[in-house]
Amino acid sequence: MDEEKCMKHARKNFTPLAAQNRLLPVVAAIAALFAGVANAQQAAKPAAKADDSNQLEAITVTATKRSESLQSVPVAVTVMSGDKLEQLNLNNMSTITAQVPTLNFRANASNKDTALFIRGVGTISTSPGVEPTVSTVVDGVVFPRPGMATLDLMDVERIEVLRGPQGTLFGKNASAGVINVVSKAIQPGIERYVDLSYFEGREWRVRAGVSGEVSQDVLASLTVLKGEYDGNVDNTFLNRKVNGYDRIGGRLKIDMKTGKDSKLMLIADYTKADDTGIRGPYVRSSAAIAAAIAPIALGLENRSVSTDVLERVDDKNSGLSAQFDWAMGGNALTWISAYREWKNTQFQDIDGTAPRPLNSQIAQLADRGDLKSTVFSQELRLASAKGGFFDYVAGVYYMRNKTDETYRRDVVRCNGTTANLPNGLTPCAAPLNDFGNAIYGTLSKSASLFGEGTFNFTPQLRGIVGLRYTDDDLSYYHSRTSTAAAAIPGVQPNRAPAASSTSERGVSGRVGPQFDLSKEVSVYATYSKGYKGPAYNAFFNMQPNQELALAPETSKGFELGLKSTLLDNRLRVNVAVFDTEYKGYQANFPDLVAGTVVTRFINAGDVSTKGVEVDMEAKLSSQLSVALAVANTKARVDRFNCPTGATCPNLNGSPLPSAPDWKGALRANWWGNVGSGLRLDIGADYTYSSAVQYDLATSANTIQPSYGIYNATLSLSDPSKGWRITVIGKNLADKSYSSFLLPGANTQRSVPRDDQRYFGVSARYEF
Repeated sequence: MDEEKCMKHARKNFTPLAAQNRLLPVVAAIAALFAGVANAQQAAKPAAKADDSNQLEAITVTATKRSESLQSVPVAVTVMSGDKLEQLNLNNMSTITAQVPTLNFRANASNKDTALFIRGVGTISTSPGVEPTVSTVVDGVVFPRPGMATLDLMDVERIEVLRGPQGTLFGKNASAGVINVVSKAIQPGIERYVDLSYFEGREWRVRAGVSGEVSQDVLASLTVLKGEYDGNVDNTFLNRKVNGYDRIGGRLKIDMKTGKDSKLMLIADYTKADDTGIRGPYVRSSAAIAAAIAPIALGLENRSVSTDVLERVDDKNSGLSAQFDWAMGGNALTWISAYREWKNTQFQDIDGTAPRPLNSQIAQLADRGDLKSTVFSQELRLASAKGGFFDYVAGVYYMRNKTDETYRRDVVRCNGTTANLPNGLTPCAAPLNDFGNAIYGTLSKSASLFGEGTFNFTPQLRGIVGLRYTDDDLSYYHSRTSTAAAAIPGVQPNRAPAASSTSERGVSGRVGPQFDLSKEVSVYATYSKGYKGPAYNAFFNMQPNQELALAPETSKGFELGLKSTLLDNRLRVNVAVFDTEYKGYQANFPDLVAGTVVTRFINAGDVSTKGVEVDMEAKLSSQLSVALAVANTKARVDRFNCPTGATCPNLNGSPLPSAPDWKGALRANWWGNVGSGLRLDIGADYTYSSAVQYDLATSANTIQPSYGIYNATLSLSDPSKGWRITVIGKNLADKSYSSFLLPGANTQRSVPRDDQRYFGVSARYEF
């Protein structure tokens, strides 16, 4: 198939649905229907109070920087409780994406190469001079680098996924959405627990925690974890499993009263990970690479590599934060000060082969990258008392983020050859050893003023208005030494020290009405403007023509939402329709540099994302509940700007990377008493994703076909004695899929943990 046919084939798989244009009338009809149902049920409601066990639990969120009911906030939010995460064995950010249809995760060899996407929009870059489009916030502290955010979860009360632009209250790196992690509040009285789990493939985890009163005015909690996993990929050359992990960490939280109306919360956390992360098994490759890794069979289900470098990542993530809350009458003053440090060392085998022997067709490239990133942030905000004509949250925010990297690439190549080997490769007569070493980094400073308020015109009608002003300063430095006078495979020649800086100002905000159709049903419509700051593409092979700063990425979007709680609080249905356009979209585009495929980070042009999301949860009885979440997202390139000197296909109308058109999750849970105080819980879930294109250039080789995953859990517990045992089955239909396909002539896949069926057991004891 030639290139043009490949492009047509790739775009054909992502043809937008005609029904997309009829979403607004459909949602309007749903709103009217639900209003009628709600009014009818209000009139027919009996005087007696309903049985609470047959009703859904109320959900509280902090999506508007204050605690409010999920059903009252004019924001599209998906909430996952910490208990549900434990039950499903979802231990980090990458694992929750299957349960949230509009959230996607792009995996790769190292934490610094990962990215999060909401509604099909995210930022893929390893440069320290680029901020993400999806913000991760943990207990009020922003984690500005994606690698900081891929942490193991400890003591989670809930995770809130705020979908769509959230730049007003959460900042400039929230132009696509926010993942807001809230830890468990410490309760009086001593609580202790131990949680053990073991899964096929020699995966095990231990978590233990203790919390309670230290003194009359001081509460504290301490959690520690340890986990190991051999991996689910075979390295045939090193004769060992890879794609596994070895992690240890802990979290200390102290909550103390400092006065009658004030309190101080201190949090310290540390996580150390030694992961055997890999670029991935080959799906497709040149004849030379296929010969070098033989007898490994290429394909979308390949789970074997053959490299002489043990690819791994050493990662240390730590932080300190202090939050001071002062209740001033009905007003609340909050101050959050935080410092975080992230150290990352990665070792990668770029060629993905082992020299058997060294040959002229494949140069051996081995990389080591060392990164240190420090972040200091301050936030001061005031939330007014609720119940007046105008409720508001306003504040100031400052962040300083400094990152320094050293990246070295060693290259072994041929100088002269001998006769061909039986596999067609040509061995070296005189190997040459070269290397390049780059030292670079960035410093970003960002200060902002923000505020969002609600005008309560009537008990049913409210108006939302918010604004944020951001002042950004960004600088970089870069130099490279090389043994090669001219470019060689994977390494550019020497580059003299270079540095530059830029500054930008941006405004973001949102405005719109919210109206209660009844006590149980409300609708809202908002218009938002987003801003994402400037960027520098500072990386190992950075060239003089890449010194210019990328312009900020801006967005404007509309969202129409419906929130409803029906059938006497037995059914919750929330719907959101959205349409957001991004200008100056910051994205990676593949290019060939010194014989190796790299990515240029560019202002790629204009893109848009539009679609509809439906979240439903029903309590069918006191013992049976079901939940359904479905998203239809059309994330497309509207107008592509081809970088100077590159050859680009026509990408207008093509899908954005990591953005399936359809994604859904269905869960069902049943519980019942089985005698002697024992409780049985049975859970099952099914997650589905339509085809995913992982390459902005829409290569036909980087499409993951549609797939569905079945999971199940079976728990036996004694609540009075505090123990629970759970049997967990993952990917019961044994469906293989890739969480990322690396673009290029030689395609490699990221292999997720549940790429194959596996089982495990977990046990928890609270005492």
